[in-house]
Amino acid sequence: MSEHQPTGLPDKPVLEGLESKWSRVWRDEKTYAFERPGSRTDVFSIDTPPPTVSGSLHVGHVFSYTHTDLVARYQRMQGKQVFYPMGWDDNGLPTERRVQNFYGVRCDPSIPYDPDFTAPAKPDPKRQVPISRANFIELCHELTAVDEQAFEDMWRQLGLSVDWDTLYATISDESQKVAQKAFLRNHARGEAYLSFAPTLWDVTFSTAVAQAELEAREYPGAYHRVAFHGADGQPIHIETTRPELLVSVCALIAHPDDERYQGLFGTTVTSPLFGVEIPVMAHPAAEPDKGAGIAMCCTFGDLTDVMWWRELNLPTRTVIGRDGRFIRDMPEWVTNTEAYEALAGKTAFSAREATVAMLRESGDLDGEPKPTTRMANFYEKGDKPLEIVATRQWYIRNGGRDDELKATFLERGKELEFSPEYMRHRYENWVGGLAGDWLISRQRFFGVPFPVWYPLDADGEPDHDRPLMADEASLPVDPVRHRPAGYSEEQRNQPGGFMADPDIMDTWATSSLTPQIACGWERDEELFNLTFPMDMAPQAHDIIRTWLFSRVVRAHFENGSLPWKRATISGFVTDPDRKKMSKSKGNVVVPTDILDKFGSDAVRWRAAMARPGLDSPFDESQMKVGRRLAMKLLNAAKFVLSLAADAGGLEAVTNPVDKAVLAGLADVVRGATAAFDAFDYTSALEKAETFFWSFCDDYLELVKERAYGAQSSEEQASALAALALALDVQLRLFAPFMPFVTEEAWRWTHEGSIHRAAWPSVDELSVDGDGALLGDVAAALITIRGAKSNAKVSMKTEVSTAAFSGPADVVERLKTIEADLRSVGRLVGDVTWSTNDQPLAVQVELVEQSA
Repeated sequence: MSEHQPTGLPDKPVLEGLESKWSRVWRDEKTYAFERPGSRTDVFSIDTPPPTVSGSLHVGHVFSYTHTDLVARYQRMQGKQVFYPMGWDDNGLPTERRVQNFYGVRCDPSIPYDPDFTAPAKPDPKRQVPISRANFIELCHELTAVDEQAFEDMWRQLGLSVDWDTLYATISDESQKVAQKAFLRNHARGEAYLSFAPTLWDVTFSTAVAQAELEAREYPGAYHRVAFHGADGQPIHIETTRPELLVSVCALIAHPDDERYQGLFGTTVTSPLFGVEIPVMAHPAAEPDKGAGIAMCCTFGDLTDVMWWRELNLPTRTVIGRDGRFIRDMPEWVTNTEAYEALAGKTAFSAREATVAMLRESGDLDGEPKPTTRMANFYEKGDKPLEIVATRQWYIRNGGRDDELKATFLERGKELEFSPEYMRHRYENWVGGLAGDWLISRQRFFGVPFPVWYPLDADGEPDHDRPLMADEASLPVDPVRHRPAGYSEEQRNQPGGFMADPDIMDTWATSSLTPQIACGWERDEELFNLTFPMDMAPQAHDIIRTWLFSRVVRAHFENGSLPWKRATISGFVTDPDRKKMSKSKGNVVVPTDILDKFGSDAVRWRAAMARPGLDSPFDESQMKVGRRLAMKLLNAAKFVLSLAADAGGLEAVTNPVDKAVLAGLADVVRGATAAFDAFDYTSALEKAETFFWSFCDDYLELVKERAYGAQSSEEQASALAALALALDVQLRLFAPFMPFVTEEAWRWTHEGSIHRAAWPSVDELSVDGDGALLGDVAAALITIRGAKSNAKVSMKTEVSTAAFSGPADVVERLKTIEADLRSVGRLVGDVTWSTNDQPLAVQVELVEQSA
């Protein structure tokens, strides 16, 4: 199909097949291609969220991505070149989990690469086949390619006006190069650093977890009242939910004002079972009214322990390893080795049972454990409470340990515009509450490697204080496959040689650079200058703490600016009971199901009804309303165009009600434009839709006979011109919301796409009309139709007399269109007019019906 040939009116408009038809045309015609203009002011650029392709899309994704597309389409019709890229977030833990389950494999870095490896024909997720790191990464790439195509197909079906020529992936060579280059510069400036420190650790996935990935959940436990022993032999009782950590206690801590323990501060006590001498210390964070008022500080039971350990300069006595089990080597501080041997190699749960049994036997357990429910930190994707272990990890400074830097990022937040505005508080609360720097390393396999090696001393031990950093010109690099400058491959993992940093970057460490990746940072200077800082960053409110903040951090360090001007925040889509959708609850709505059943325009209409930032309960029946609107648009367009395809222009509009409908429509254009400019797409839709139904129910019916030529040729020309112009404007008003039906109707008579047409302006509708007449007409028709409905007769039933009464201005306006009122109401007899101070009323007598 050529873009220059209108298709003509169909015999019967239908919704079926429009998505595939117009998606194909848009692709062939490059309707949404970004064409570089001469100035940044002519561009509207969007930092589109790259979906995790290893996950599954649900109706919430459909809603939020539609919201972005509404703005993109509006800005394009406003004459902007819209830079609207799509990315795939395909590295990290979610992809690894999917590959493991899909192929029935697990990664074992000690296994050599097998070039002839074939995945099991019948994968068994419970008996995963160990494969090399290289083979595992190949499977990750293979499966993500399949997932990406499925995602693209669905986004095209939904009608996203993405420029697919700007597609990127967070694991591509170019993205790796950007992520590694930014990291090297962070390190060179002192913003990134390596530290051996307490780390939140998920034992299931064997990886470190950042503060932003924490999720507090209730977890069943029990309080154990345990006796430590003072120098005088008197017991000092503490209450703990984690008695297994008795072996790692490094202090007992109470509030400095707690009179019960004043005499103990500065003394030592002995731990039960293990016989370790423990200092008693004061700290204002201790809670006198919680438990016994004195707590044991272990390294590490929770984040409070980390704070006490750091501020009181306590010794490190870590006993839980990365595998979640008690280390097998005997701790040097333990005097009772037999007690520890009963714990070595056990999980935290088993060690807890063993410790409680020994406490009972020793008499140091006062009473029985009391069941309780405690709040524990979980990795957001995990199902076991996190442990805190001492590990060596990479961090980027984010203000969590630097009040001056924190204040800087709070100021950045003030520079950023938020839609809705109140979402700013979530940003400020998160930044203000940061307790540590951003941990960016992960102990996984499929991701962006750190471009780092470490020299090995004569004993083969790495010198972490002198990392060997890759040269920017060599990026992207994989230190496991590549070697640092000045070394040979034979020196890998040999004394006096080098070793690769084994970790990868957290997925957020790459996603935090999506503006730089998409805009061509240091790859395409012209594109970068045209698109960065970007105009809009759409996202959900739950990742303000992760994606939004991390991008602010990276752009501040690298570009000295915000990454975009505005953040637009969408809410969640919940089930009808306002519960969050999840697979485990069985309440997830599969997007393709509703798209196939109701059509994309109906789904987009429902998405647009979800206001910015607010959660929205999903009810499938609502899609029927959207589908009815889509069908009504097609039918109304065919009716108008069958009459007025060649109508005259604005100068032909002379009838008062024709002028009134255009004046009313001008108000709609004015309001919808202001709403879109404020990123309030819902209000824009409401204004357009309210007018459209009035246009169909009242105005079309009112002028139908005149449009057919029932009055003078001048009156007919006025009706046809108003109908044609009103339809043209309304199709463009609905184009961002319902791109398929509006394109279909537009192309019946127009060359080119409606989505490259201009957004309607008030100037197009500049007539001297009184919009109040439309309300008068509606009120009159309601009364006339009501009389016929109450009499249970057809709307075509004739009226023998009609008496209009009401305020003088209303009566005068309606008298000017008496001919149209007679036609639509079948007023065949006398029509009288009178004025009073009451609302408009119409008394009618129906022509008596023959038996």
